[in-house]
Amino acid sequence: MRTGASKQRGVFIVAVIAVLLFLGIPYAQEAGRTQETPKKKSSYMPVDIEEDFTSIMSRLKAEKPSVMKRQMDLLNERYDLSNRPAKGVTMSRGKPVQEGVRARLPEGVTWENLAAMSPEEIREKNLFPKGFLPLPHPKHSEGGMVFPKFHIDEIKKQEARDLTRFDVDFDLPDRFLPEFPPAIFLTTRPDLGDVSKGKVVTIDNYYELFNGILNPKQLEGLRLLLTPFPQQQFNATEDRRSERPSFGVACFDCHVNGHANAATHLVGDIRPQEFRRRIDTPSLRGVNVQRLFGSQRALKSVEDFTEFEQRAAYFDGDPVIATKKGVNILERGSQVHFMGEFQNIMDFPPAPKLGIDGKLDPAKATPAEMRGQELFFGKAKCGACHPAPYYTDNLMHNLKVERFYKPHMINGRMAASDGVIKTFPLRGIKDSPPYLNDGRLLTLEDTVEFFNLVTGARLNEQEKRDIVVFMRAL
Repeated sequence: MRTGASKQRGVFIVAVIAVLLFLGIPYAQEAGRTQETPKKKSSYMPVDIEEDFTSIMSRLKAEKPSVMKRQMDLLNERYDLSNRPAKGVTMSRGKPVQEGVRARLPEGVTWENLAAMSPEEIREKNLFPKGFLPLPHPKHSEGGMVFPKFHIDEIKKQEARDLTRFDVDFDLPDRFLPEFPPAIFLTTRPDLGDVSKGKVVTIDNYYELFNGILNPKQLEGLRLLLTPFPQQQFNATEDRRSERPSFGVACFDCHVNGHANAATHLVGDIRPQEFRRRIDTPSLRGVNVQRLFGSQRALKSVEDFTEFEQRAAYFDGDPVIATKKGVNILERGSQVHFMGEFQNIMDFPPAPKLGIDGKLDPAKATPAEMRGQELFFGKAKCGACHPAPYYTDNLMHNLKVERFYKPHMINGRMAASDGVIKTFPLRGIKDSPPYLNDGRLLTLEDTVEFFNLVTGARLNEQEKRDIVVFMRAL
């Protein structure tokens, strides 16, 4: 009887093991040992941080020099970063505009050579200019908001709020960024011109600057746009990236004076991390004529965009982390509406050479500007996506730039494809460097050269110069 029972137990154990193996559950052959299953990558960040803040800060500070050297080596390999301002060309408040194609060419290749090649030939010979490839965040493995030093210094001076990150610095040289502080133009009071009075508008001075110019709803909307709220890297938790606990960031820390300072970030709605895309902060000028918001998200109103930024983009699209760090839930019927109402009166800068149809007045334009306009709407076909008067079609387009290069990793960023990107308005474009959705194009000349190659327009050197001259007049 015992022998039969033992056999039955043996058969039962074998059967159980077989079932476990069939279900994919590992069975330890040696007593006391279990087989470890590799941990699957997750989109969620850890909530319970086991490393103390002092240790985190010390470790990341020590890593910072190598992080920045890696990024600056990349920029110097890609671009000519020298200071070469265009003669007599400035932004609205006088900052010189940098000129010339800054993306470096592969050795022994000219722009004419490249334009004569097919995308497949450029791809196979690995000749696509590196400056035209997707630009990674200065610390792509983490991302998060990174601000230029001139903005950090001004906010610290006015509000004693520090936007310095101890793990990374902003990467692009100031000369390739929008002027600071930018001018402010209002659709409701064009007679006033620049209402900023040369100041960065903050929570400390907005009332004295705008009381009597804005209605009470707009004034309250502006206050909210200037109010700092917790964000992924700037908050009070032990996994922040500011040395001191932070009140957070304001909408106008990136969209300074309703324009831009080129502060960068990563899109919150793409995973895994290496496929997330760098963001070049777009201007809020002229949002009243736009119908799409977010470079790739196709949000349908500025109110949607405002609410999305606070609820999701501030926290990399992670609602659990947002709750932990102190998400600011805006009230849609009043607060979001007020913020949207102010954003909708941000105007483009004056363009005295344009007529009421948004095109050049022949009596005011130079011959080069007129030639550029003809090319823009003709041979170059720029006007197909950027029609007058505001030079946007309010649509999304896929340039399929990946036709020109093989997928590869660049400083933690997988260059594979960009997908669809919204058509940004070109009114006032000289005030908004760098260009494209991730800021990879440093000048308008870079932009013309990029689109000449990607669209196959086959422009000659004079034609390229004329289109740049025309865009500076918009």
